[in-house]
Amino acid sequence: MSDPIQLATDRFEQGYSCSQSLLTAFAPQFGLAEEFAIKITSPFGGGIARQGETCGAVTGALMVLGLKFGPNMGESNDTIYQLSQDFLCRFQEQHTFIKCKQLINFDLSQPDELIAAREANVFKQTCPLLVKTAAGIVQSMLVSRS
Repeated sequence: MSDPIQLATDRFEQGYSCSQSLLTAFAPQFGLAEEFAIKITSPFGGGIARQGETCGAVTGALMVLGLKFGPNMGESNDTIYQLSQDFLCRFQEQHTFIKCKQLINFDLSQPDELIAAREANVFKQTCPLLVKTAAGIVQSMLVSRS
């Protein structure tokens, strides 16, 4: 199996959104077809539909954790909530924030700021690092709890 951290980074550079990059990189481990992973994560780019909320790399990573550690019907959410909080803390230790707007310093919901973000190469310099960080944390959590 290929390295999901590198795969997530490569996918982002190929034009996938942050959330799509994360989930599609890990999807094969869970039998989730890439086509479905792309569709499921499609609204989460740019901090949920370009609203600058939770970073797509974070939401994609949380989806991966849910696939692995999420409860079955009737079971408690306590474990997945704790693991998700652990992920969020680890991500924030490296990047301070989890909100897209704060991470990239642009409000993508505003057309002029979206253009400015593109001109500032945010999607080539900042976002790939966020994707790599999120994928690395998820990978370490998957390995340590296997």
